[in-house]
Amino acid sequence: MKFGTLTPFIIGGCLASAVNSRLVNSGQVEDSGRVIPDHVLRVSIANVPSGCETREDVVVNGTSPGPAIRVLPGTRSWIRVYNDMDDQNVTMHWHGLSQRMAPFADGTPMASQWPIPPRHFFDYEIATEIGDAGSYFYHSHVDMQAMSCFGPLVVDDCGPPPLPYDDERFLLFSDHFLETDDELLADFRSTTPHAHETQAVLLNGRGVALDATAVEGPVGEADGHFGSRRFDQSNQCQGCHDEWDESEDDYPWVNDYQIEPPVGCTLPVIDVEEGKTYRFRFIGATGLSFVTMGFEDHNNLTVFQVDGSEYNVPVTTDHIQLGGGQRFDVLFKTKTAEELRQAGRVTYFLQFETRDRPNVYRGYAVLRYALEFPIPPPPPNPVITLPADTTTWLEYSLQPLRPEENRAPSTEEVTRRVIIDAEQKVDPKTGRVVYELAHMTWTEDVRTTPVLVDIYDPVTRLFPAKMDEVLEIVFQNTGSQFEGALGIVESHPFHAHGQHIYDIGSGPGKYDPEANNAKLAATKFRPVKRDTTMLYRYGNGTAPPGAPAGWRAWRSRMTQPGVWMIHCHILQHMIMGMQTVWVVGDAAQIKKIPLTVSKSYLVYGGDVYGNDTYTPPYFYYFDATDNVLLGVQSYR
Repeated sequence: MKFGTLTPFIIGGCLASAVNSRLVNSGQVEDSGRVIPDHVLRVSIANVPSGCETREDVVVNGTSPGPAIRVLPGTRSWIRVYNDMDDQNVTMHWHGLSQRMAPFADGTPMASQWPIPPRHFFDYEIATEIGDAGSYFYHSHVDMQAMSCFGPLVVDDCGPPPLPYDDERFLLFSDHFLETDDELLADFRSTTPHAHETQAVLLNGRGVALDATAVEGPVGEADGHFGSRRFDQSNQCQGCHDEWDESEDDYPWVNDYQIEPPVGCTLPVIDVEEGKTYRFRFIGATGLSFVTMGFEDHNNLTVFQVDGSEYNVPVTTDHIQLGGGQRFDVLFKTKTAEELRQAGRVTYFLQFETRDRPNVYRGYAVLRYALEFPIPPPPPNPVITLPADTTTWLEYSLQPLRPEENRAPSTEEVTRRVIIDAEQKVDPKTGRVVYELAHMTWTEDVRTTPVLVDIYDPVTRLFPAKMDEVLEIVFQNTGSQFEGALGIVESHPFHAHGQHIYDIGSGPGKYDPEANNAKLAATKFRPVKRDTTMLYRYGNGTAPPGAPAGWRAWRSRMTQPGVWMIHCHILQHMIMGMQTVWVVGDAAQIKKIPLTVSKSYLVYGGDVYGNDTYTPPYFYYFDATDNVLLGVQSYR
């Protein structure tokens, strides 16, 4: 979504006055200074290295990916997002984190908030709960910006995690395209869209495009590598309310670094040491690619957390599958010094390949045990064989590590089943190719005001859900009804905003609730919380037009009032309508924010959007120390 340039200005540095506040009888907070944000993200446009080429990208703090953000459970953080662009809106979504009672901070344009206008900023309130420790990421939710406007976000464990490890690494995957975002967007909105394919899958911002050739890289720590120690498990902190001084030696993690842009056409690198156990945080920031991957001669991978929030009983696998929006936390054991000596080598390859697309992209990264060795070029032939089928990996396998804390609804608790057909067809009114969910499309440009804003005027019915009801949501894949792709079935990573869901499985053909419930009962399967799971394509990836071709089922107890999205996380499919907006609760339940406060959010570029001449009011929803809901309090 683009808007004309507003009054231009140069944004100065971060607001840096100290906070001096006190509670007053009205329930609001008076402030004699200005709030200092905990984190600052500046979104701009730049020509940056990408896939051994140069591309105009929307970047965060000058790079793609942007900087890593780390917070603790049970705390509140303010993240200021500056829109330094002249002619584009932006929002920032905190992927996987429920915004609960800060609904205007979910980052979904025209659903939960107005986008941030050019040359303005918005302060997002991020409140975490004790059970939120895990891997997340942030990304723009406007048009194609999420292709490059993203970065990792971690909620650290409050004390040692349930499974010990020595160190950790981010493995953040994204796509590279030759076309610009504007060119892709225009094509996807046309009456004859093309199937654009990724030219490179990037790891931590580095990769090799199809028509580029990687060469040997230098010795020393690789550029484009996040790489530092993340959490010192020798620290004996007893809780997340302990106080730490970042300048002191006992601070429990080191600060994350801004990633270095790639220099030269070399493979991405994961530097490790022998005889250690690492937590690899796999994060799927791809806008298109569904990726499967494995390590050369390292085939013992232990998945112990998925999509953040809830640890699962450890599951061992020899490869990882990663769709857009998904996260997998994996324990990875490196070889001992003796094993390396016997093998006579200190570098191995991570091989990754795309699935469910017309052409397979195969890429590599280097697992390097010694910094003094150069980065090798790609191997001439594949180093491992990755499975072609994706439909059974870890299905009905991920169960809670702490079942007594798990709140997965039972079959008997389900109050309503919602079947959502996923269809590709031509809109007879516009002639455009669209993706429909339950025979409806939704894009950010179909509304003149955000849905959450409209809640404060007429009640808007989209996908309504009552508070505390238990929904079974079933996505039913179908064969394409578009003449240019007749019968083709695609895979879709479906993502839920607002609160996590419980995934109860998938299968080919048409959903049979009795058969799936019998399977759940026979296996005593109890799912962990998720927020993104795959709707697969089965068999040869074709089906009669409009015919059932695979399903994915979720359950969720609706406990978070507000306006939340559920959508496919492939950017092209989102642009073409594969999104739904859910209104949870009635207007009275959603309108917990008083009108005197909410009116600041109801206007594009309104009171809550700052610029260089105006400091917005700050509306607090959570207590800074106890993280309990305050109702609403404000700073100015």
